[in-house]
Amino acid sequence: MNEPLRIDFVSDIACPWCAIGLSSLRLALSRLGDAVDAEIVMHPFELNPDMGPGGEAIVDYLGKKYGRTPQQIAETQAMIRERGASVGFKFGERNRVYNTFDGHRLLYWAGIEGKQLPLKQALLQAYHGDGKDPSDHNVLVEAAQAVGLDATKARDVLEGGDYADEVRAEEEEFRAMGIQSVPSIIFNRRYLLTGGQPADAFEQAIRQILAEG
Repeated sequence: MNEPLRIDFVSDIACPWCAIGLSSLRLALSRLGDAVDAEIVMHPFELNPDMGPGGEAIVDYLGKKYGRTPQQIAETQAMIRERGASVGFKFGERNRVYNTFDGHRLLYWAGIEGKQLPLKQALLQAYHGDGKDPSDHNVLVEAAQAVGLDATKARDVLEGGDYADEVRAEEEEFRAMGIQSVPSIIFNRRYLLTGGQPADAFEQAIRQILAEG
């Protein structure tokens, strides 16, 4: 029997653990098969909302924000690549951090168009896999077109500033709920898991939630 399950996935395109978490979640759902009928809804979170045009070198950004040395950053990135590979996400070279607000606006529109999840995956791949700039409108339009969205409409959304208020309202809503890190994954609006959990952890949590009804 297909048990309905709503999954609210709060995340940022710039977050490598969000790429890992989403891949782990989808792997867990594939293991569960027909036992669950999952609806995944993406919600915005910005790790670097004040980032200017052109972004900033990752080494400088993480050094200032977390006090990490270049060696520590390299070690963390190696560990992230390994974790990603274990759930089917291949990380490439990421040398810069960018503003992601326009990407979140496009994702909001994609939700209306029924293509939010595939666009999210395409944007995570574009940045974390291919090292592209997710603040570049050409990169965003290319990703939208690749998942079957209308390229002209996508560019109109981006250049017109559409859905900015809606994205900010969602960000505020989840901050008010106490969400301070991503990914934060909420099941059936009641159960919260955070971080790039292994697929086993997601599978176990989902089975328990379904059992509790």
